[in-house]
Amino acid sequence: MSARNPAEDQLNLHKKSLKGAQSVVTTKHGAPIGLRTATQTVGPNGPVLLQDHQFLDEMSAFDRERIPERVVHAKGAGAFGFFEVTHDEIQKYCAAKVFDTVGKKTPIAIRFSTVGGESGSADSARDPRGFAMKFYTEDGIWDLVGNNTPIFFIRDPMLFPSFIHTQKRNPATHLKDPDMFWDFISLRPETTHQTAFLFSDRGIPDGYRHMNGYGSHTFKTINAKGEAFYVKFHSKTDQGIKNLPVERATELASSDPDYSIRDLYNAIAKGNFPSWTFYIQVMTFEQAEKFKYNPFDLTKIWPQGQFPLIKVGKFTLDRNPNNYFAEVEQIAFSPSHFVPGIEASPDKMLQGRLFAYSDTHRHRLGANFLQLPVNCPYRVSPKTYQRDGPMCFTDNQGGAPNYHPNSFGGPEDCPRVLKLNPPYKLSGDVARYDNSETEDNFSQVTDFYRRVLDAPARERLAQNIAGHLKDASPFIQERAVKNFAQVDTSLGQKLTELLNMYERKKCANL
Repeated sequence: MSARNPAEDQLNLHKKSLKGAQSVVTTKHGAPIGLRTATQTVGPNGPVLLQDHQFLDEMSAFDRERIPERVVHAKGAGAFGFFEVTHDEIQKYCAAKVFDTVGKKTPIAIRFSTVGGESGSADSARDPRGFAMKFYTEDGIWDLVGNNTPIFFIRDPMLFPSFIHTQKRNPATHLKDPDMFWDFISLRPETTHQTAFLFSDRGIPDGYRHMNGYGSHTFKTINAKGEAFYVKFHSKTDQGIKNLPVERATELASSDPDYSIRDLYNAIAKGNFPSWTFYIQVMTFEQAEKFKYNPFDLTKIWPQGQFPLIKVGKFTLDRNPNNYFAEVEQIAFSPSHFVPGIEASPDKMLQGRLFAYSDTHRHRLGANFLQLPVNCPYRVSPKTYQRDGPMCFTDNQGGAPNYHPNSFGGPEDCPRVLKLNPPYKLSGDVARYDNSETEDNFSQVTDFYRRVLDAPARERLAQNIAGHLKDASPFIQERAVKNFAQVDTSLGQKLTELLNMYERKKCANL
């Protein structure tokens, strides 16, 4: 028996799967190649001929191998499996077909990722983790695109590009810049909640199998009676939460920067299929109107004591990608991919993502990205009045009319969906509202600090924050500490002590 794990032994396993069969190498247009190791030249040492279409085919393909990496979530791992409904209480709140029968199984794909790093960055970096789920339902694709935390740094999408810029590289030095990160964080107090999560133990999960996933946003669901509710989606790891100590994460960054990808691949290849239990929280419209906080604020949670978790089902990952580029690099998630029974809420961040995600896929992959096998809603046959565009490789809906209304058998409206979209009222003055000064940005962070973290975890949180904040400018340090002091005065005091210690060490080394 080989001592190598499945990821290390992949090529040998592939060779065994061929069972001795030998194929013939071809060009991309399928023509067989007689000699693959040499160009066509004038004499053995002469110049290469322009007519060498075999070489041109090879190089032109190589020149175009890379597509733009994702602006965020550039590095990740993906796998495939199924979602199974285990409880029927969700049917009181949501008429989506994916939930309509206990025991029903729906194919899924999940991509896990780091957020701020480039494609070659280390899996063990302190960073939120993406947790994007694609359900291949009989009503089309439903994408639940979230993270491993139930909250986010900001509540208004106008700030998103600037926030991501602070996670990336200084445009002058091309280096990660603590001044950029902490300047933004300290100027926007609503970031404090997510920043506390990020610098806690859960800021470095031990691989992708040992972390939770959250839809994070508030969504609206509609039941079969046409009644609407607000919900949040939660995925709890059945493997148990595990996080990496800072020292171990630092070691892995150099010894195995692909640690999380390797761990997921090997677990599935060995038959140790990871699973998560799926829950919802439900808030009525009446409760939303009376809720202490803005229920659509992505920087806040819904307390589970007030809005308990309702079990829905379980999803399991049991297949690795056959080819990473085709099935993981090209998989495209968008929060705008809803199915009947699930809709957007007034959550500002969700509203901003409805456009942004599909738009970035049109940039990275092309206008017809939904025709790619990993993205297509293969359990239904899309019938639209959209046509053409680059890389259209279906029958382009044949001879069906491309305009509506028409008299020639084109697709018609679906009464069932119309019933699941009851009218609702909106009111308010149109303006740009920045509520950063009036919102409560700290009380939920205080609960997290005092009630969720034990004393050793609070100590590690302070150490982690100070260890990163020490490299920012002194005036930015002061502003950041002031924000954390509003979470708990002891946290502010501890950060001040640690930053002073780092400053003394720095001066001693001059």
